[in-house]
Amino acid sequence: MRILLNGDPYELDRPVTIEGLLAHLDIDPRIVAVERNLVVVKKAAFGETPVADGDQIEVVNFVGGG
Repeated sequence: MRILLNGDPYELDRPVTIEGLLAHLDIDPRIVAVERNLVVVKKAAFGETPVADGDQIEVVNFVGGG
């Protein structure tokens, strides 16, 4: 399955949810926002939102500073 991840082609070997994709990428879901096909996915829906072939996924990290 092929997706675009932050604008770059990315290959997945099996179907996953947003939660599964973040785990695969070793990304803490508490500190990111995720957009799937131009729609923001609520954190509560990460575990039930599938990633489909051809999806455009954007993962945005929150960065603190001062």
